[in-house]
Amino acid sequence: MIFDRITESILRILQHDGRLSNADLAQRVGLSPSACLRRVRLLEERGIIRGYRAVIDERSAHKLTTVIVQITLERLTDETLRRFETRIRECPDVRECYLMTGEADYLLHVAARDLADYERIHKEELSRLPGVVRIQSNFAIRPVVQRWISQYSA
Repeated sequence: MIFDRITESILRILQHDGRLSNADLAQRVGLSPSACLRRVRLLEERGIIRGYRAVIDERSAHKLTTVIVQITLERLTDETLRRFETRIRECPDVRECYLMTGEADYLLHVAARDLADYERIHKEELSRLPGVVRIQSNFAIRPVVQRWISQYSA
C-alpha cells in the first residue's frame, strides 16, 4: 500500500465528505478515476477506511450534552480490564471509551440529555461497572476543534 501525499489527501477529503463521488475525488487528488478507485478500495480492504457514516451534531439533533468522564479502577489486572471493557461496551450512552495512561485508567465520552439524565447514567451504568473506585465527570461547554483525521502522515 502506497501511503503518500495522494493517499493522505484521499483520506482527508473522504473524512470531510464521504459522499463525494469517485470522479470528483479523483479530480481533487490528481488521479484518474480508475486509479483513485483502486486506492480507495485498497484502503477499505486494509481496514484503514472502516466505513462511511453521517456525523450528527448531537447538540442540535438531540439536545445532548457531552460529558467527559475519567474512570479509575481498583487494580489493573487482565481480568479487571476485561470485565470493565466487556461491560462498558454494553452502555448505550457511552459514545467512546479509551484505555489511558496517567492518572485515570479510562476516559469516556458520554452523551446525556441533561443533568438529570447524567445522574441516571452515573447511578445506573457507570457506578455499577466492575472494578470502578473513582468517577470524575466534566461537562463540556462547547467543542472548539473536532478533527476526524490526523494532520500528520503515518
